[in-house]
Amino acid sequence: MAQEDDEEDLVFNVEEVQKIVRDNIELCLGGNAYSHSRTPQWITVITEKTLARLNKLNKPFKYIMRITITQKNGSGLHTAAAYYWDIATDGTCTVRWENKFMYCIVNIWGLALQI
Repeated sequence: MAQEDDEEDLVFNVEEVQKIVRDNIELCLGGNAYSHSRTPQWITVITEKTLARLNKLNKPFKYIMRITITQKNGSGLHTAAAYYWDIATDGTCTVRWENKFMYCIVNIWGLALQI
């Protein structure tokens, strides 16, 4: 049983990371209207709070995070990412959040440390 728990700690847990991201987006953006001038501050807060919570998980990963906040005005947004990694341990998750005024898209990549 302990070995199973240890092995689970070595795999990127998408659901766990998505919950952390969603909680932090909601906490920071909540019912706010889009504000171009406040966007850098929001990005900083979401990044710092999310990375702090990921660090508290104490899992052997390096994390890469990208946040996009854009006004909801009918314009399109297309992004792409490519990676070469260990599919057994590394992973990625995307959280798309929106309210009446804006979209927030957060991508997180977890790369397992070889220990």
